[in-house]
Amino acid sequence: MGARRWAIGLMSGTSMDGVDVAAVETDGRRIFDLGPTLFRPYDDHERAAIRAAIAVAPSVGDRAERPEALAAAEAVVTTAHADAVATFMAANGLTAADVAVVGFHGQTVFHAPSHRITVQLGDGLALSRAVGLPVVYDFRAADVAAGGEGAPLVPIWHAALAASGDLPRPLVVCNIGGVANLTWIGAGEDPSDLVAFDCGPGNAALDDWCRLHTARPLDVDGRLAAAGRVDERLLSALLEHPFFDVPAPKSLDRNAFTASAVEGLSPADGAATLTALSARAIAKGLAILPAQPAMVVVAGGGAHNPTLLAMLGEATNARVVTAADVGWSTDFLEAQAFAHLAVRHLERLPLSFPGTTGVPHPMRGGVLAMG
Repeated sequence: MGARRWAIGLMSGTSMDGVDVAAVETDGRRIFDLGPTLFRPYDDHERAAIRAAIAVAPSVGDRAERPEALAAAEAVVTTAHADAVATFMAANGLTAADVAVVGFHGQTVFHAPSHRITVQLGDGLALSRAVGLPVVYDFRAADVAAGGEGAPLVPIWHAALAASGDLPRPLVVCNIGGVANLTWIGAGEDPSDLVAFDCGPGNAALDDWCRLHTARPLDVDGRLAAAGRVDERLLSALLEHPFFDVPAPKSLDRNAFTASAVEGLSPADGAATLTALSARAIAKGLAILPAQPAMVVVAGGGAHNPTLLAMLGEATNARVVTAADVGWSTDFLEAQAFAHLAVRHLERLPLSFPGTTGVPHPMRGGVLAMG
C-alpha cells in the first residue's frame, strides 16, 4: 500500500458558482480521514469571464489554444483557485508541510471527446508557484487522447467511500451538478468492475433558466419547479435527443441541453419541465445498468432540490437518499475526489477504467507541477 498523505482537492464545476476546497487523508486506495472544506464563490466579473470563454471555446481546434477570452478566463480561474487555497490553509492553520499535493480540476469550458478534445482552464504551474505546493492538474487529457470520454473521473472515489461504509449493493452514486453522472458499484471491490457515465443534463439549463427569469442563479429548494406543470409533450421530444441512444460509457457537454429548449413556457412550467428532464434522464441511465441499484445516493447541487429528488424517486421507483443521509458530503464530494485522484497520480495508480470512461485499459492521468 502507498503512503498516507493529506491532499487538498479543488473543484469548479459546470454550474460556475465558485471553487470547492476539501482536504482528504488517503493513500490513493483507502480513506483515512476527511478534513475541512471551504466554498469560495466566483464574483460577477469572474463568472462573466468564464461565460465568455465557454462561448468561444467550441471554436478552438486544439485544446492548448488560448484565444483572448480563454486566456483571460484562465488567469481568472487560476487566481481564484490560488485565493481559495490560501484562504483555506489560513482558516485551518495549515502550512505547506501539512499538505502533500493539491488536485486542481480547473474549469471545463468545452468537452467534445468524439473530437478528441476537452478543455479545462487553469494553469497548474502558476497555481503551484502561488500556493507553494505540488499541484496535479489536467486530469482528463490522457483519457481523451486514448479514446476515452474523459468523464466521469469521480467513480474511483465513490468506490472508496462505499468501501468505507456499510451500504447496500448494488449501489448507485448520482452526482447532479451542471451535468448528471452516475456510478454503479457492484458487490466486488475491483475498480475495473465499476460502471459510470454521464446520464444527461443536471442543473445547468435549469440554473440558466432561473437566472434569466428570476434573477436568481438557481431554483432555490425547487420552489419554482414545484409551482409549475411539466410540459409532457416537450419533455418527450427532449428525451428523443440522440445522446440517450449512445451506449455507455459516454459524456456530455454542459451546453448540449440549454434553457432555450423550454422557451415560450412560463417561468414555473419551464423550471418544472427542465427538472423533470434531469430526473427522467437519470432514470434512463439506471435502466441500462448491469443490475438495478438497491439505493441511489444523490450528491451535488441537485441534492438540495426536493422537487428534483421527488421526481427522481417517481421516475425510477428506487430508494433515493442524499449524500448527507449516508454521512457523506453533499457539496464537496467532487473536491474530495480530486484530492484522492491527486494522490493516486503520485502513487502511479489508474484514474479511469474501461467501464467508467471507455478507455481500452485502466489509465493513469494528470500532470504534476512543482512550482
